[in-house]
Amino acid sequence: MATLKLHQLTFFLCLAVTLGASHGWAEEKLFDHFSTGFELRGAHQDLQCESCHKRGIFAGTPRDCKQCHERNGLLDTSFKPQGHIPTSGNCNSCHNSFNWQEIMRVDHSQLPQNCVLCHNGRYAEGKPVNHVISSQQCETCHSSIAWIPAIFNHNHNNISQPCFSCHNNSIATGKHSRHIQTNEDCQSCHGTFGWLPANFNHAGVTGNCQSCHNGIQAEGKNNNHILTNQDCNTCHSTVAWEPANFSHAGVTGNCQSCHNGTQAEGKNSDHIQTNQDCNTCHSTIAWEPANFSHAGVTGNCQSCHNGTTATGKDSGHFQTNLDCNRCHSTVAWQPDNFSHRSPNYPGQHSRNLTCTDCHRNNAQAVNWQFSAYQPACAGCHAGDFKAGPHKKYENPDMTYSVSELRNCSGSCHIYTNSTLTTIKEFRSSEHRASDGDF
Repeated sequence: MATLKLHQLTFFLCLAVTLGASHGWAEEKLFDHFSTGFELRGAHQDLQCESCHKRGIFAGTPRDCKQCHERNGLLDTSFKPQGHIPTSGNCNSCHNSFNWQEIMRVDHSQLPQNCVLCHNGRYAEGKPVNHVISSQQCETCHSSIAWIPAIFNHNHNNISQPCFSCHNNSIATGKHSRHIQTNEDCQSCHGTFGWLPANFNHAGVTGNCQSCHNGIQAEGKNNNHILTNQDCNTCHSTVAWEPANFSHAGVTGNCQSCHNGTQAEGKNSDHIQTNQDCNTCHSTIAWEPANFSHAGVTGNCQSCHNGTTATGKDSGHFQTNLDCNRCHSTVAWQPDNFSHRSPNYPGQHSRNLTCTDCHRNNAQAVNWQFSAYQPACAGCHAGDFKAGPHKKYENPDMTYSVSELRNCSGSCHIYTNSTLTTIKEFRSSEHRASDGDF
């Protein structure tokens, strides 16, 4: 019985202690901090009252973050680190009350207007190593929402380096593989609004003319251009293709490859017919005077020596259809040297005859005086024939006729009688053209 009473006493004592403690906690939890106008949220919920209310003083406790969270502030609490972004804004502009590391946002309106004070690679992300070299503020091209897309401004008062320091195909688009070879800066030809149109300037071009003027990068030689291995500037200027100052130096083709009447002046219609190159007679200075050479002339003499192209036959010239070179040489007209090639020609006469002694009409066709006897000697010399010395036979005596002895250099034997069977005296070649007389 005594033991039961002891147990009952112990139970009631524990219940009293428990109810008393529970009553005190309930009273503590019944205080509504929200009623002060400062709701305990996040990390503030786990703090002891004295962490903020020093020495039990509740009135006048700061409500703004920075009044507590600053170096040498009212409270011994965390504050901005040395590397914090410079700002006059309150902490809750960017942070929440749970922890500092979780940044909800960055309110750029609470920050200094100079971007590089923060975006310098120390406080916040700054320019990368391949950023355009410029003294412009970030907001000139970027917005506070994101770096990209960026609105680029070439304001040349603030871009401190030449164009190719950025336009190098690494930071920004640079020269392509077919770009003109030049050491000039981009702005010599291009503007800041677009690559094209471009105002080209030949200054600073490092290659020769053909390195650009090859028909791909820039206009090159057309199909009928003179064949030459010279650079363009030998004849052309950088102002325009024409007018051109031509030089024959470096021309790889022969004269006719250009002087064909299409690319350049060629042979006129009455030019001497020849397969020789122009420089056989002409020089590169001028067509005339020309040093003529008969070598390579393809036409006959009359094709040039016709009185128009070159000196031809004069009015008293022997009338013939033979070419000039039958009598004349290419050295000079005189002396002339004609050689008879006709089988009817009896040979050179001993007397120095002129052409008109036989060609009495001064023409190639012979006007025979005694045409019945042509082409024998009697054709010319029948009038010189004397019958007496030309006995034919005896018993009775008989002489030859002109017709029988028309060939003066033939035989004229004397026979014994009219049967002409027995020769009394042999006679042959009594007369020759080379004899001085008959």
